Amino acid sequence: MERLVSRVGELARSLGRRVKVMEVCGTHTVAAFRGGLRGLLPDGVELISGPGCPVCVTAQEEVDLSIAFSRLGDLVVCTYGDMLKVPGSGGISLALARARGADVRVVGSTEEVLRMALREGKRFVFLGVGFETTAPATAWLAKEALKLGLSNLFICSLHKRVVPALEALLADPDLAIDGFILPGHVSVVLGLKAYRRLMEIKPVPMCVAGFDVPQMLSAIAVILRDLVRGSPSLSSVYRRAVGEEGNGLAQALLEEVFEPCDAPWRGFGRLPLSGLCLKGPYERLRAEPLLGDAVLGAGEEPMEGCLCGEVLKGKVRPTDCPLFGRACHPSSPVGPCMVSSEGSCAAHYRFGDGMGRWGVRA
Repeated sequence: MERLVSRVGELARSLGRRVKVMEVCGTHTVAAFRGGLRGLLPDGVELISGPGCPVCVTAQEEVDLSIAFSRLGDLVVCTYGDMLKVPGSGGISLALARARGADVRVVGSTEEVLRMALREGKRFVFLGVGFETTAPATAWLAKEALKLGLSNLFICSLHKRVVPALEALLADPDLAIDGFILPGHVSVVLGLKAYRRLMEIKPVPMCVAGFDVPQMLSAIAVILRDLVRGSPSLSSVYRRAVGEEGNGLAQALLEEVFEPCDAPWRGFGRLPLSGLCLKGPYERLRAEPLLGDAVLGAGEEPMEGCLCGEVLKGKVRPTDCPLFGRACHPSSPVGPCMVSSEGSCAAHYRFGDGMGRWGVRA
């Protein structure tokens, strides 16, 4: 570890200017805070968290949509746990809707949803949240529902694609990010090839890393090396899991069931081709038509002053938000960045400034 820290320090001094590196993976966010990664970096290297938390980037209008399903009395809403406490425009969350009598169930897998839909006669809506990491499981559920001829199972796909978000970050002149630590789990599915287009749009160093401090430090060292050389590269220090091509079976499954579509993101607005929508024969599983003419929320932030969207873009730190630790904390979150276990605000609240106590520093 000391040798790696020393290497990062040497490269930073050789570069001779401040550097801004962004990680775009919720697991990286937590690992960096828990492991005290920032405490190992030299003063000239700033690590910021980007839009890597899937629940956090789910737009307010999509949260409102999810809550609207819970108001349909003869329907079961199934979701992963982190979605439960995200407040909608009126301050109502799925957790509160459940407390008021709605049938909202937390699941750990799409297999659970399928088993319940087969066993019970009720209508089920699965909220598909997450990036290309969790989308294959939703695609599997869609295929099984069609194969078994289920008429009581529906899917609301809120899935997001990582690469369009990276494009938006690169295009933002206010950010001027010097390098990206790319997400490990997503890259296992997509492979390095998915990011090649980004290097053509705006070449900056990008490196895939695993989920511990040494891996992330190694990625930062690669990024700094590229900056010193003036030769940006797309690389991986997570070689045991991430190759050029990715997981072909998962990619084929996604391509069969979904097609890229425009989608809203918290903090980013509507990004072209950044979502995954059901296509072809799988369109009949879309849950949205079940709502009919139901009135949804307007998609406003749940409380004035919440800076979750700006935190997701790396423009402010969690502690810059006037609500952080005051009106907004894990037991009573205002925005999803404090709700999700992978949110920057929740990680900062839990682990402090992320400096840690390693006893060494670059």
